[in-house]
Amino acid sequence: MDDKKRVLSGIQPTGIFTIGNYFGAIKNWVSMQDEYLCNYMIADMHSITVKQDPVVLKNNVLSSLALSLACGIDIKKSNIFIQSHISEHAELCWVLSSFSQFGELSRMTQFKDKSENNKENINAALFTYPILQTADILLYNANLVPVGADQKQHIELSRNIAIRFNGIYGDIFTIPEAFMNIGQAKIMSLSDPIKKMSKSDKNQNGFIGILEEKDSIIKKIKKSVTDSEGIVYFGEGKDGINNLIDIYSSIMDKTREDIQQEFEGKGYGNFKLKVGEVLADYLEPIRIKYNSLINDRSYLEECYKTGALYARKIATETLKKIYDKVGFIGR
Repeated sequence: MDDKKRVLSGIQPTGIFTIGNYFGAIKNWVSMQDEYLCNYMIADMHSITVKQDPVVLKNNVLSSLALSLACGIDIKKSNIFIQSHISEHAELCWVLSSFSQFGELSRMTQFKDKSENNKENINAALFTYPILQTADILLYNANLVPVGADQKQHIELSRNIAIRFNGIYGDIFTIPEAFMNIGQAKIMSLSDPIKKMSKSDKNQNGFIGILEEKDSIIKKIKKSVTDSEGIVYFGEGKDGINNLIDIYSSIMDKTREDIQQEFEGKGYGNFKLKVGEVLADYLEPIRIKYNSLINDRSYLEECYKTGALYARKIATETLKKIYDKVGFIGR
C-alpha cells in the first residue's frame, strides 16, 4: 500500500459538471483509484476568487461531492474532502507566499486570462491562488497531480517553490509531477468546437451537463456544429466531427479509425443520433445515483467528515514540520 504513488487533485464547485469535466478529469480520477493513493478535494477556497452567492456555493459543494461519488469515486479506495475544512491549506499558503516571487506569479497565463474576463474584480486571491494550489499539493506529499494542459504551468510553479524551500531547509517537500493522461479526450463546445466546453457558455447548446435528461442530450448533439462534408472521419478542419468522435471514443473505448470504419457510408445525421444515444445511456446510471445521494444529506456529511479527518492527519503532520523549519514555536 505504502509503495503506491500519492495523487492530489481537486475540482471547483461551480455547478453541475459538464461532460468535459467528466471525461477530462473525473473519469481519470476513478481510473487511478486502484493504482495510486488518491486524495481528491472539492476546491471551495479556490472558487471564491470570483464572487459567489453563499447559498449557491454551499449547495454546489454538496452537489460536487455527490457527483464525484456518483461518477465512481469510492471512499474505500480514495479520500475525498472539502478544502476549506482543512485550515492547513491556508496556513501553508501563507508560508509559501514568502517563497514565491511576484514576477513568476505575474507570468501565469491563467491570471491574465481570468483578469481579462473578470475586470470588475481583479483581486489579490486571483493573483496568488497558484500558491494556494501549491499548498494543496505539497501538504499531501503528492507525487502526481492530474491536470490538463492549461494547468501545467501551475505545476511547474509548485515544483519551483518546493525546490526553492528544500534548497534552504533540506529535503522536506516531495517534488510533484504533472500527470498528463495522453489518451484523455479534451471535449470542446458543441456550438463552437474550437473552444473548450464550459458551463459558462452563453449558448446553452454548447455544453452538456452530466445530469441532463436523454432527450436534451440527443437534441444538443443533433444541433452540434459540424462541417458540410458529410463524411465521418477525424481530420483537419473538421473540429465539430472531431469532437463528436472523441466523445464517442471516450464512451465506447474505440479508436478514431474504428469509428471511421463503423460509420463509413453513413451521414452525419446517423452518427449524431448514435453519439447522442450512447452518451445518454452512459450517463443515466450516474444521474440515478446522484439523485439518490443528493437527497441523503446525512451520508454526504459522513463522507466529508471522514474525509476531513483523514486529510487533516496528513496535513497537520506536514505543516508541523514546515513550521518547525521556518522557526515557529510549536503549538
